[in-house]
Amino acid sequence: MPRVRPLIALFALCLSAPLLAACGSTASTSSFKGVEHEVAQRIADLQSDATSGNRESICKHDLAAAIVAKLGGRKSCEEALKHQLTQIDSLEATIESVKVAPDGKTATAKVKSTYEGKTRETSVPLVKEAGGWKMAGA
Repeated sequence: MPRVRPLIALFALCLSAPLLAACGSTASTSSFKGVEHEVAQRIADLQSDATSGNRESICKHDLAAAIVAKLGGRKSCEEALKHQLTQIDSLEATIESVKVAPDGKTATAKVKSTYEGKTRETSVPLVKEAGGWKMAGA
Protein backbone atom coordinates (compact mmCIF):
# COMPACT_ATOMS: atom_id res chain seq x y z
CA MET A 1 0.00 0.00 0.00
CA PRO A 2 1.36 3.46 -0.83
CA ARG A 3 2.41 5.63 2.07
CA VAL A 4 2.33 9.36 2.36
CA ARG A 5 5.73 10.56 3.48
CA PRO A 6 4.57 11.22 7.02
CA LEU A 7 1.80 13.25 5.93
CA ILE A 8 4.03 14.76 3.54
CA ALA A 9 6.06 15.35 6.47
CA LEU A 10 3.89 18.18 6.81
CA PHE A 11 3.75 18.30 10.32
CA ALA A 12 7.25 16.64 10.31
CA LEU A 13 5.05 18.47 10.84
CA CYS A 14 2.69 17.84 13.47
CA LEU A 15 0.93 16.58 10.81
CA SER A 16 4.30 15.62 11.37
CA ALA A 17 4.07 13.36 10.41
CA PRO A 18 2.86 12.20 12.16
CA LEU A 19 -1.75 11.29 15.87
CA LEU A 20 -5.20 11.92 15.91
CA ALA A 21 -5.33 11.85 19.65
CA ALA A 22 -3.35 15.02 19.66
CA CYS A 23 -4.73 18.27 20.81
CA GLY A 24 -4.37 20.14 17.60
CA SER A 25 -5.40 23.71 17.90
CA THR A 26 -5.54 25.17 14.43
CA ALA A 27 -2.37 26.88 13.24
CA SER A 28 -2.73 30.65 13.31
CA THR A 29 -3.03 32.39 9.96
CA SER A 30 -3.84 35.87 11.29
CA SER A 31 -0.40 37.34 10.67
CA PHE A 32 -0.59 36.62 6.94
CA LYS A 33 -2.35 38.77 4.35
CA GLY A 34 -3.52 38.26 0.77
CA VAL A 35 -2.11 35.28 -1.11
CA GLU A 36 0.18 34.40 1.79
CA HIS A 37 -2.91 34.08 3.98
CA GLU A 38 -4.48 31.72 1.43
CA VAL A 39 -1.37 29.51 1.55
CA ALA A 40 -1.27 29.55 5.36
CA GLN A 41 -4.98 28.77 5.46
CA ARG A 42 -4.45 25.61 3.39
CA ILE A 43 -1.94 24.39 5.97
CA ALA A 44 -4.40 25.21 8.77
CA ASP A 45 -7.12 23.36 6.83
CA LEU A 46 -4.87 20.32 6.48
CA GLN A 47 -4.17 20.42 10.20
CA SER A 48 -7.90 20.62 10.93
CA ASP A 49 -8.71 17.78 8.51
CA ALA A 50 -6.01 15.60 10.05
CA THR A 51 -7.23 16.37 13.57
CA SER A 52 -10.74 15.30 12.64
CA GLY A 53 -9.49 12.30 10.66
CA ASN A 54 -11.13 13.59 7.48
CA ARG A 55 -9.04 11.61 4.99
CA GLU A 56 -11.46 12.33 2.15
CA SER A 57 -11.00 16.08 2.53
CA ILE A 58 -7.22 15.74 2.82
CA CYS A 59 -7.03 13.80 -0.44
CA LYS A 60 -9.61 15.95 -2.24
CA HIS A 61 -8.78 19.46 -0.99
CA ASP A 62 -5.40 19.53 0.75
CA LEU A 63 -3.05 17.42 -1.38
CA ALA A 64 -1.94 18.23 -4.92
CA ALA A 65 -3.22 16.00 -7.72
CA ALA A 66 0.29 14.69 -8.37
CA ILE A 67 0.57 13.37 -4.82
CA VAL A 68 -2.86 11.79 -4.92
CA ALA A 69 -1.97 10.18 -8.27
CA LYS A 70 1.31 8.80 -6.85
CA LEU A 71 -0.75 7.18 -4.12
CA GLY A 72 -2.95 5.48 -6.70
CA GLY A 73 -5.91 7.85 -6.74
CA ARG A 74 -8.21 9.26 -4.12
CA LYS A 75 -9.38 5.99 -2.56
CA SER A 76 -5.81 4.69 -2.25
CA CYS A 77 -4.79 8.07 -0.84
CA GLU A 78 -7.47 7.77 1.84
CA GLU A 79 -6.28 4.26 2.72
CA ALA A 80 -2.65 5.40 2.95
CA LEU A 81 -3.67 8.23 5.26
CA LYS A 82 -5.60 5.83 7.46
CA HIS A 83 -2.26 4.41 8.62
CA GLN A 84 -0.32 7.69 8.53
CA LEU A 85 -2.77 9.59 10.71
CA THR A 86 -2.37 7.02 13.48
CA GLN A 87 1.37 7.70 13.45
CA ILE A 88 1.10 11.41 14.23
CA ASP A 89 2.57 12.33 17.61
CA SER A 90 1.12 15.82 17.78
CA LEU A 91 -0.92 17.99 15.47
CA GLU A 92 0.39 21.21 16.94
CA ALA A 93 2.20 23.37 14.39
CA THR A 94 3.23 26.96 13.87
CA ILE A 95 3.38 28.54 10.44
CA GLU A 96 6.59 30.55 10.62
CA SER A 97 6.59 32.11 7.16
CA VAL A 98 5.09 31.91 3.70
CA LYS A 99 6.86 32.81 0.47
CA VAL A 100 4.92 32.92 -2.81
CA ALA A 101 6.90 32.60 -6.04
CA PRO A 102 6.77 35.60 -8.42
CA ASP A 103 4.66 33.58 -10.88
CA GLY A 104 2.00 33.07 -8.17
CA LYS A 105 1.77 29.35 -8.96
CA THR A 106 3.99 27.92 -6.24
CA ALA A 107 4.74 28.76 -2.63
CA THR A 108 6.76 27.51 0.29
CA ALA A 109 5.69 27.62 3.91
CA LYS A 110 8.05 27.14 6.83
CA VAL A 111 6.23 25.16 9.52
CA LYS A 112 7.53 24.40 12.99
CA SER A 113 6.27 21.27 14.71
CA THR A 114 7.26 18.51 17.09
CA TYR A 115 7.90 14.98 15.89
CA GLU A 116 9.28 12.20 18.04
CA GLY A 117 9.87 14.74 20.81
CA LYS A 118 11.99 17.06 18.67
CA THR A 119 11.01 20.47 17.36
CA ARG A 120 11.63 20.77 13.64
CA GLU A 121 11.12 23.34 10.96
CA THR A 122 9.92 21.94 7.68
CA SER A 123 9.65 23.62 4.28
CA VAL A 124 6.30 22.72 2.79
CA PRO A 125 5.91 23.28 -0.96
CA LEU A 126 2.47 24.17 -2.28
CA VAL A 127 1.06 24.59 -5.77
CA LYS A 128 -1.93 26.49 -7.05
CA GLU A 129 -4.41 24.02 -8.54
CA ALA A 130 -7.99 24.59 -9.62
CA GLY A 131 -8.02 28.00 -7.99
CA GLY A 132 -6.72 26.88 -4.60
CA TRP A 133 -3.46 26.00 -2.85
CA LYS A 134 -2.51 22.37 -2.25
CA MET A 135 0.41 20.59 -0.60
CA ALA A 136 2.91 19.49 -3.22
CA GLY A 137 5.25 17.54 -0.94
CA ALA A 138 7.64 18.12 1.91
